[in-house]
Amino acid sequence: MGIEFQKRKEQHMQMKIKIAVIVLLTGCLQWGLAQEEGEDIGTETVTVTKAYTPSISDAFKIKSFPVTNDSIELQKKKLKYKIHSIPVASTFTPAKGKATAVKKTPPPELFNSYASFGFGSYANALAEFYTSRPINRDQRLDIGFDHNSSRGNIDGVALDNIFSDSEISGSYSLRDRDYDWGANVGFQHQIYNWYGLPEDIDDPVTINGIDERQQYFMGEAGAYINLEDTYIKSGSFKYRRFWDAVKSGENRVILGGALDFPLGEESLNINLNVDYLNGTFANASLNNPNNDTDIKYSQFQVGINPSLAMLRDDLSLKLGVNFVYGMDTEASEGSFYIYPAVTASYRLVGETVIAYGGIEGQLKQNSYYGFVDENPFVSPTLSVAPTDSQYDAYGGVKGQLLPNLGYNVRISYVAENNRPLFKLNPSNSFRSDDKGYYYGNSFEVFYDDVKTIGFFGELNVDVNRNFTFRLNGSYSSYTTETDNPAWNLPKLEGNLFFDYQIGEKWFLGANLFYVGEREDVATQATLSGIPSDFPATAITLDGYFDANAHVGHRLNNQLSVFLRASNIANNKYQRWANYRVQGFQILGGATYKFDF
Repeated sequence: MGIEFQKRKEQHMQMKIKIAVIVLLTGCLQWGLAQEEGEDIGTETVTVTKAYTPSISDAFKIKSFPVTNDSIELQKKKLKYKIHSIPVASTFTPAKGKATAVKKTPPPELFNSYASFGFGSYANALAEFYTSRPINRDQRLDIGFDHNSSRGNIDGVALDNIFSDSEISGSYSLRDRDYDWGANVGFQHQIYNWYGLPEDIDDPVTINGIDERQQYFMGEAGAYINLEDTYIKSGSFKYRRFWDAVKSGENRVILGGALDFPLGEESLNINLNVDYLNGTFANASLNNPNNDTDIKYSQFQVGINPSLAMLRDDLSLKLGVNFVYGMDTEASEGSFYIYPAVTASYRLVGETVIAYGGIEGQLKQNSYYGFVDENPFVSPTLSVAPTDSQYDAYGGVKGQLLPNLGYNVRISYVAENNRPLFKLNPSNSFRSDDKGYYYGNSFEVFYDDVKTIGFFGELNVDVNRNFTFRLNGSYSSYTTETDNPAWNLPKLEGNLFFDYQIGEKWFLGANLFYVGEREDVATQATLSGIPSDFPATAITLDGYFDANAHVGHRLNNQLSVFLRASNIANNKYQRWANYRVQGFQILGGATYKFDF
């Protein structure tokens, strides 16, 4: 029956296809004849008697489950079953799941102490030690020692030119919730020699009779305190004693404090300062033909610096003034000074371009200790007086050109009265002091009023924590009140520094610097004691370039070795007139870190 039904269906479909083809051919023939004859088909009116309601007829498809009409119908047999449970012993114990931990880089092993030793050419030696020991959670004790020395042996130098610099320091600090305070002590010993004899002094008898050795000693103690949640923010105290091997001595006491008062969105800051300095030189100025008087000095300063700090989005502004009373207590003369203290910065383009500027002034306290720190070859016959820095006006632009590239460009104009300049002492053949610093081989301090126009530029590259690079340069133009050159001040200076960490074991770095020409003058003292009457010869010191580098290797977490090279270009330049430096130097050593 199924097969016969399917045949009838196929015949019916074939008959429909034939009728559709005949109708299509007939329509096409009539259309073609009408086009050939060109007759007008005319118009005809059609009257709709019933609204058109389209419908979709069911498409014929084979049913998924066709109705069967079979004479034989199979009957499913019913199944009957039962579940019979049988206990089975099992020793399986499921384990608890664990999340896979992220592999972390182990933190570096830290130590509270280290010691470093090195030795090299010219018998150069260094030794360093430092330890930072916590007494408990809030208290800490730090102790440090630093030594650097050389046997000298500079070619062509007749006098002994060894030097040594040793320093030991200790500090104690305590930190609490509302305050922290600390105290420190230190001691320093230095050995230098006035070995810079002029070329015209070549008599062996004279040279052998010169005692060129000078020694400096320094001891200091200080304390500080910082407070929270109070108008009194901080306080500090420092006492320093400085003396040498020729009966020169200096005392200095500095007291400081800071107050902070909130004023709405702003804050009023008040800094207080008291600075007392006094000292004595047992020897007279080398302008004098006789060493029959001593030199005493005593300076007292008290200052108050109120300032109003304002922050407005991209603008940071500090408006302040510095009131200082300075007194020369040795001469019983005093003066009152008022200095500007205004600084501002504005973010023009986020952190990319930040404009800044300011105008500031101060009464700078000069000291024998400070002069020796800058030039250890000064004579113990100095005049010590403060510098009236009237104003330092500056402006510039800084920021980040790239995330790892920073820059800073600045121009400044500085006006200073009584600025100290280092100048060669006159050669004084009338003197016979205990120490040989009167042969034109030491320096005095010459005070002049100086105006300086300065330009400064700097680039900083910090690619990552393993590589840093810094390049800067400056140019200065000086104008003096006496029309003399700005003695021993270079017009052009440049510096380049970089450090590179190569993997976990190797590290290296270098620093290169250039100092331009400087001017000095050599004079001969006369019995008049008037410097303007002394015969003088101008000296021009050539600019110099110095390159230094170091490389090191970490053998393990505690021990590393290093190698340092100095004055790689072997440029035997003069940092000060008649004072040549050591040539190419190499030094090797090791550093050991440990817990103490």
